[in-house]
Amino acid sequence: MKLRSLLSVAVAFIAVLFLCAGGLGGLLAGGSATAGCDPLPATTGPTSASTSPPGPPIQWPAIGDWDSDQVGNAAAIVTTGARLGLPARGWVIAVAAALQESSLRNLAGGDRDSVGLFQQRPSQGWGTPAQLQDPGYASEKFFDKLATVSGWQAMPLTEAAQAVQVSAFPDAYATWEAPATHLVAAIADTVNLPTDGLAGCGATGPWTQPVLAPVGSRFRSAERPGHDGVDLSAARGTIIRAASAGTVRTVACDAVYADTGADWGCDRDGDPARTRGCGWYVDIDHPGGLLTRYCHMDQPPTVTLGQPVAVGQPIGVVGSTGHSSGPHLHYEVHHHGDASPNGAIDPVPFMAAQNGPIGQRP
Repeated sequence: MKLRSLLSVAVAFIAVLFLCAGGLGGLLAGGSATAGCDPLPATTGPTSASTSPPGPPIQWPAIGDWDSDQVGNAAAIVTTGARLGLPARGWVIAVAAALQESSLRNLAGGDRDSVGLFQQRPSQGWGTPAQLQDPGYASEKFFDKLATVSGWQAMPLTEAAQAVQVSAFPDAYATWEAPATHLVAAIADTVNLPTDGLAGCGATGPWTQPVLAPVGSRFRSAERPGHDGVDLSAARGTIIRAASAGTVRTVACDAVYADTGADWGCDRDGDPARTRGCGWYVDIDHPGGLLTRYCHMDQPPTVTLGQPVAVGQPIGVVGSTGHSSGPHLHYEVHHHGDASPNGAIDPVPFMAAQNGPIGQRP
């Protein structure tokens, strides 16, 4: 039996459990992103992760850099989150936390008495070592705690994960948002789970901040009259989001030697004197002839040419490729569909007018 067929049988069985338990709730009601972001009541009573559906184990294929074992553990997290009725954004947060804590390996030990995918500690009341090496149980405990965090749906991923994990490295989770989103989307597509809210609930409407970070170099200042956007001072690995819904126009590497025009490449950081270009970048077309540009990504973007994107959808991570002196997002807004400097407008007043002011929380 082919993988998709086998998984479909498993999901059909799980769907019966959803219906009997009233699971998925708002995630399936109406199919809107808003419904997928509705807060859930705190979980009470005994957990039920140990009552996973019976049946033969499913051998998952590798996805990107993640092997079959890692993908299988991610799938256990996703299906547990779905069974509990959490929106897809919660699945991404949990998978990102597991990527940071264990590289999606079901570890027998770790720091002090830490165990399993999330390196949860029996001494802190998470469960017994045997329970915490059950991916379903460990995932349910993670989601139980997440559901008690007020406003987690609108938090940056790293803050929501930290509220559950209380890690000594609270900013590290942000690095894994793009890979986690990719994994969750692939798993959900394979088993036909809805992904409303996958991109997150921080978007305030038609427009939102591409990253939440202070404004550094501004649009066409006296010092930089040829600077056609603004620099947002976010750390390397910070997730970059589509500022509004649209269609991807460009996905490219633009990095050349300043003196010769020869290819510099985007597999390394750029240089403010020796390099020209946007590095890894994405252009997105929006209704009304608007276009946004996102430059200096650390690695190839997570979207493809012609792909429709939702407001707030992850499209890549902050880096320092191309003409750059350090990690940041260079963000541009253009009108009249003109991607050249002639079409560029100042993003700061534009974003403020769209109720998505740059450098401030939504």
